[in-house]
Amino acid sequence: MKYVIVIPDGAADAPQASLGGKTPFQAARTPAMDALAARGQVGLTNHVPDSLPPGSEVACMSLMGYDPLAYFTGRAPLEAAAQGITLGPDDWAVRCNLVTIRSVESGSDSVMEDFTAGHITTEEGTELLAAAQQGLAADFPDLADAWQFKPGVSYRNLLMYRGKSGTVPPLGSDLRATPPHDLMDKSVADSFPRGTGSRVLTEIMAKSAIWLAGHPVNKARIAAGKRPVTHVWLWGVGRAPAMEPFTKKYGTNGTMITAVDLLRGLASLAGWKRLEVAGATGYLDTDYAAKGRAAIAELATANLVCVHVEAPDEASHQGDAVEKVKAIEEIDAKIVKPIAEYLAGVAEHRILVCPDHPTFITTKTHSRGPVPFVMAGSGITPLGQKTYDEIAAAASGVSILPGWKLMGEFLRTK
Repeated sequence: MKYVIVIPDGAADAPQASLGGKTPFQAARTPAMDALAARGQVGLTNHVPDSLPPGSEVACMSLMGYDPLAYFTGRAPLEAAAQGITLGPDDWAVRCNLVTIRSVESGSDSVMEDFTAGHITTEEGTELLAAAQQGLAADFPDLADAWQFKPGVSYRNLLMYRGKSGTVPPLGSDLRATPPHDLMDKSVADSFPRGTGSRVLTEIMAKSAIWLAGHPVNKARIAAGKRPVTHVWLWGVGRAPAMEPFTKKYGTNGTMITAVDLLRGLASLAGWKRLEVAGATGYLDTDYAAKGRAAIAELATANLVCVHVEAPDEASHQGDAVEKVKAIEEIDAKIVKPIAEYLAGVAEHRILVCPDHPTFITTKTHSRGPVPFVMAGSGITPLGQKTYDEIAAAASGVSILPGWKLMGEFLRTK
């Protein structure tokens, strides 16, 4: 049996006035997904438990068949795993965004202008983090040995705390921090970390404005009309998770195709193969067709291939309905369609399309709540649905809850 999962990140949404009262899925031309609906089943699931943050770290863990209430420890540890960083029992990982925060005209408040700092390049980000490390050593000499900035990809980076056995860690399980992508065009005044360790993180964030202000990278970006990095934003704190191997849990293995470290980390912890695709960016300019071709090539030897596409989520964070519809159409035409055509020649196969969570265009933020799935292939009885979208899924009467059980239903053949 060949299995394919396509994750259009953040694609689920509500009806939009700008789209004539339709959701982006309804407004998009998706003949391949609709064809799956006609020969399969459309329904609803929910990947985010009420007690956990509504982000991809929780939702994609659920989509991969792991109960977040049992396995989730924080976002940053997953991204550390993507970089091959092993966390010891006394270590913590903190997600570190390079962001642009601007002061409003009154000067009494600051607003998150861009949680990506204009999608800064990895090379630029690495230079700025080196400056942040120097600033940390100068302003917090007692912390420099234990705290280290780790460059990632573009604006997505880490701050690592390496603890020592027998010492009290500076962070605690009650620590909460707001993801910067949930603050787009909003005040940051009430969104700094809270809980054990919040003071040190907030102080580092505040000092970073001084460390980065006059850096040559920022000067060059401003001269080129680009947004500078004004601060590091710290969030997603956690310790090492212990995920049961996917092969032990479900009896097969998988391959992950993604451009996002979070999914790379989840794949690594689950024991999946990670396949890098040239041209995959984790943004609106990603090479959709290359991802589709890579998935088909991988199916020659792999039993399960998962294709994750970040673009719909990015469009939502920008509040851009047109770009979100375009991203969904690209996924349909260049990923779902060629994969479905390939699978038509495979005797035993199944395909699943499911977003991880809703990301509403109107709020520009992740949300918990129902998302539509479509599942088709061998042994799946068609229910007579004609389209794949939120409205059709709600009308189907089909529901698989909690969301982490969807994987078991997808892989079940009897």
